[in-house]
Amino acid sequence: MSTPVIGVLALQGDVREHLIALAAADAVARPVRRPEELAEVDALVIPGGESTTMSKLATLFGVAEPLRARIRSGMPVYGTCAGLIMLADKILDPRSGQETFGGIDMIVRRNAFGRQNESFEAAVEVAGVAGGPVEGVFIRAPWVESVGAQAEVLAEYDGHIVAVRQGNVLATSFHPELTGDHRLHALFAEMVRAAG
Repeated sequence: MSTPVIGVLALQGDVREHLIALAAADAVARPVRRPEELAEVDALVIPGGESTTMSKLATLFGVAEPLRARIRSGMPVYGTCAGLIMLADKILDPRSGQETFGGIDMIVRRNAFGRQNESFEAAVEVAGVAGGPVEGVFIRAPWVESVGAQAEVLAEYDGHIVAVRQGNVLATSFHPELTGDHRLHALFAEMVRAAG
C-alpha cells in the first residue's frame, strides 16, 4: 500500500488541520462521519475536540460501534488530545454517559494539564520520531495515568505520559497538527503502510 487512504473522524474538533497534515505525509485524507465512509478508509485519525461531545455524536451518527469493531480487528488509528481519551480503555473521571472506542490499555485523566487559559506549547521527545523533539500544543490536554503491559510509552512531559502506542493504535495528549511539523503524521502513515 503505497498511498494509504486515511480518514479523519469529522464529527467535531480540528479536522481540517489533520487533513492537511496527512496530505503532507503522502496519504489520501478524507473526512469520515458515517459508517459507510469508515468502511472506505485504511485507517483513521481521531482529532482533538471535546471527548464527551465526540462520544455522543459518534453514537448519534451510528459510527461508534463500527469503529470499535474496526479497532478490534486491527485498523490503525491515531488519536490526538480528545482522540487519546477516546482510544483509552478507561477514563479516570468520565462525564456522565461518556464512552470511549478503546484500543489502548491505559487509564487517562481528562483536562489534566489545566483549563483552556492554561494551554501551552512544549518540545517533546517522542520515541520513533527522528530529527529532535516535536513541538506539542497542549490545549486542555489529558495525560495518561497508567498503561498496561501491551502499551508502549513513547513520550513523557513533566513526569506524565503524553504519547502511547499499542499495536496499530497511536495516541498523543498534544496536537502536532497545529504546528506544521508533520513527523507524527508521517510515523502514522508508515504504521498504516506496514499494517496494509
